[in-house]
Amino acid sequence: MYLTLHLVIYSISINIVYLIQLKDINVPPEHMGYIFNLFPSLAESCKVDSDCIYKNIIGYKSCWGYEPGCNKNVSYHVRPRCPGDHRGWVRTKEAQYDTFYTQADFGYVKDQIEELQVMCEASYLHDSSLECSKYLRFCRGRNLMLNFTGLIGRGDNLRYKMDILSEGQIGGYCNYYEDRLKVEAEHMSALQSWAPEMVNFIKTPYRPIFDEKCDIVIEKPTYIMKLDATVNMYHHFCDFFNLYASLHVNSTHPSTFTKDNHILIWETFTYDSAFKDAFKAFTSNKIWDLKKFRGKIACFRNVVFPLLPRMIFGLYYNTPLIYGCERSGLFHAFSKHLLHSLEIKLQTRSNDKIRVTLLSRGTTYRAILNEKEIVEALLKVKGYHVQRVVYDRTVPFTEQLEITHNTDVFIGMHGAGLTHLLFLPDWAAVFEVYNCEDPNCYSDLARLRGLKYVTWEKKNKLTQQDKGHGPGGASHAKFTNYSFDVVEFLRLVEVCAAHVRSRKDFKNFVEASMKKSVHEEL
Repeated sequence: MYLTLHLVIYSISINIVYLIQLKDINVPPEHMGYIFNLFPSLAESCKVDSDCIYKNIIGYKSCWGYEPGCNKNVSYHVRPRCPGDHRGWVRTKEAQYDTFYTQADFGYVKDQIEELQVMCEASYLHDSSLECSKYLRFCRGRNLMLNFTGLIGRGDNLRYKMDILSEGQIGGYCNYYEDRLKVEAEHMSALQSWAPEMVNFIKTPYRPIFDEKCDIVIEKPTYIMKLDATVNMYHHFCDFFNLYASLHVNSTHPSTFTKDNHILIWETFTYDSAFKDAFKAFTSNKIWDLKKFRGKIACFRNVVFPLLPRMIFGLYYNTPLIYGCERSGLFHAFSKHLLHSLEIKLQTRSNDKIRVTLLSRGTTYRAILNEKEIVEALLKVKGYHVQRVVYDRTVPFTEQLEITHNTDVFIGMHGAGLTHLLFLPDWAAVFEVYNCEDPNCYSDLARLRGLKYVTWEKKNKLTQQDKGHGPGGASHAKFTNYSFDVVEFLRLVEVCAAHVRSRKDFKNFVEASMKKSVHEEL
């Protein structure tokens, strides 16, 4: 059995003892080296645990990239590449790399950490504390009071509201730097910052928890989230990605990387989504909403207000990416974290065929009108294993991930389903059949994930069904259907397949799979 590791957090606000077991650390095995270097006490516990399977990586120098003194040479093993021209953004290749790293990799996390300012400073053990990054995009606090008595009589349709709290309904006992907080409240928008909530902060005349002013006290760490559109995979996974990034911003103790916490959704709707299983990568507890606290004064020992899905210059929505760079370690780590947590694994191969998955749309617009003809043509290519899939509510999300993660070439029209590319294997290629005049959305997402990206090149080889029925009757490329030249379609798929075949990691995986199959047969 794993030895129980007794770790003590000390902060100016409260002493908390967490009982942590190595098996409770919720990261992929390949990430444990970074965890050991971030938290040496965990490595020490592994040394004395006869059953610890990570002894071989103890002492190996590696860091995520945001830790003080982290050298790039030992930072997260997947690092950006900048083979293309930066188009005048910067003067040197080094500056191009550094810009991309800060925009979209662990450098973004580092900036959030370095921007943290104390807004509410504790002086004694039971005092409150609050610190936030610039523009109040990320905040965390201890011993804070949130007063939800104002929700009585407001109904169950509170979503994207900026008046959940009024003045004095959030606060704590501390040295409160009000001017400092108000200066950072420029991004006053529901999904851009926590400014709508934090501008109501006050210094209370009492210590909320110690002086027993709370109707309910939440002992476990709690993440309070404001969600984007939960029906859309692209937008909802912006929530999950920013939650993962926030774990790193908040990485002051190993408990951050366990699932023994609470998640509170900042609305009164009962949470539900076709993608809800993704929350299992972050918490083992039931998802809460504001109805749980209606009419109550709730106090939180440890509370985190994570990075938000529609921040200005945020991740990955509104990310201004410098030209010429690709492959973010942060996006790679997020993919591996979620796949590991949901137990999605690569399947062994019995041959070296390229696994081609065509994602078919079951919607009114952006359908491939000659899809049947295209699939039939793909099935005739001897080197392919082809499947057509529809990812809807009849297919459990984890089953969708299983299919995606075992795909080499992922094909689909412009749409939220292409967000699945985040969970393709590293060697995979994405074929966005037609981007519908939105050229950057999924090409940038593929670039962040470090994948080969292909889209339709010759408009004279596609046929648009009609002008498109956009909002207000305007013509729009996203509101119609298309047919495609079959020969050209096959050519672009082969561009993707050739990329996959050229990848050393693909070759190694297939070779290892086939050796394993032979061994099992013997």
